[in-house]
Order: sequence, then C-alpha cells, then structure tokens
Amino acid sequence: MLIDSHVNLHAHQYDEDRDAVIARARDAGIGLMVTICDKVSSFEAVHAIALAEPDIWCTVGTHPHEAKENPELTANALVELAGRPRVIGIGECGLDFHYDFSPREVQAEVFRVHATAARQTGLPLVVHTREADDVMAQILEEEHARGAFKLLMHCYTSGPELAARAAALGAWFSVSGIATFKAAEAVRAIIRDMPADRIIVETDCPYLAPVPMRGRRNEPAYLPHIVDKLGEIRGWTRAESEGRTEDAFFALFDRIPRP
Repeated sequence: MLIDSHVNLHAHQYDEDRDAVIARARDAGIGLMVTICDKVSSFEAVHAIALAEPDIWCTVGTHPHEAKENPELTANALVELAGRPRVIGIGECGLDFHYDFSPREVQAEVFRVHATAARQTGLPLVVHTREADDVMAQILEEEHARGAFKLLMHCYTSGPELAARAAALGAWFSVSGIATFKAAEAVRAIIRDMPADRIIVETDCPYLAPVPMRGRRNEPAYLPHIVDKLGEIRGWTRAESEGRTEDAFFALFDRIPRP
C-alpha cells in the first residue's frame, strides 16, 4: 500500500477541486492519507475531511508559524480534540527559526505543550523543524526525559546531528519530494543513514512537488515519485520501498487499523 503520511487537504489551494484531488490519489494507488492540522482554529475543517473519507485520518495541532495565534494553548485543549474519532497524531508542531513568523520563545512553549499532549494521549508527535537543530534536540530530549512518546521528524531536511539525536529517542522520519531535488544531496545523504524500519513517505502537498512535477501544485497522486526516489537512495526495489514504509507507518500510527 502507498501511504501519504502528510497532506494538507484543507488548504485553500484545493478549494476548487478537493474531491478530484482525492480521487486522483486513489487512482494513483494511494491507499491511505493523513491530513494535517496547521492550527487549532483550522481543526474543524481538517477533521471534517477525515470524517467524510474512509481512507483519510487527521491530526490536531499548531504549526510553529501559527504559534502566535494561541500562545496560551494548553495540553488539555489538545487532548480533548485528540479524543475525537479519526484523530491519530499531535501536530504539526515544532520550531521554525528560518521565517520566525512567531516569536521563538512562543514557538518553544507551544511546542512543549504539544509534547505534553503526545505523552498524555499516546499519539505520535508530528514535528516540523527548520534551522533550529540545537534547540529542537534539547527540547525533544528534555521532554522525553519527562516521559517517552512517539515522534515523527516530518519532511526531514535538518542536519545529521539532530537526526542522530532524534533517532536515539526512537524517532521516525518522513521523506518528501525534496529528496528528488537536484540540489538536495545533503538531504539524500541523511536519508541513507535513517533507521530502515522507521522511514515513511509524504508529499506535504500542496507544497514541495517532486521532480518531474516540481513547480506545480503538489498532490498525493505524485507520491510514487517519492517512493521510487527513496528506493533509489536506499537500494530498495519499489516493492521493498512500499512494504518497508507501510510497516513503519503502521508501527508509528498504531491507532489506525491496518487493512
């Protein structure tokens, strides 16, 4: 089964043809998708998509860009929303020191709230990190010391030291269309060293369309290009890439019944 572990189907880019995008994904062999919550105020729209489609699940959380929207966010609020049907992860959350759309101290505090919610619910934490390697590693290690939780380093493009420190905490990693970009050799080098049983795939659509679709609006239907690139990087056949990433996905998102 092909599984797109990170889609943003509530995004405005799909307002005109969302149903057609979902249909094309199924036609391309995508058997399951996880649509991601970018901020708690978007959760109802995200959740409605998951409720309406038998092969789509969702998360609840606030992206670091949006942390300023609700700096007083509590773990209890996240836990309550995570108790709804078809919610299988906490996030996307984390740190983004590249754009700094939210103050860094607010990002960090809101991120720790998500870690608490992951610990309390047993749901995996979906982590976004950009240009924040040292702080990210420190927070993850401190929060894990308070009680372990599953975590996914989504669309991983950060450095090898953070990758190693996250892997030591048992992290999963997801590979996106960035792996296909000509200038992304540093990303491919890290993919070669990721734990083989903890790699999954994603499109992060509508962003980051893979080669040869780069420059277009991304869709889940483009996931096979990423799966093939992962196989090329790791020396796996298509069947191995599909099987390994499927096994890793269900080990991480264990609230989803495996077909």
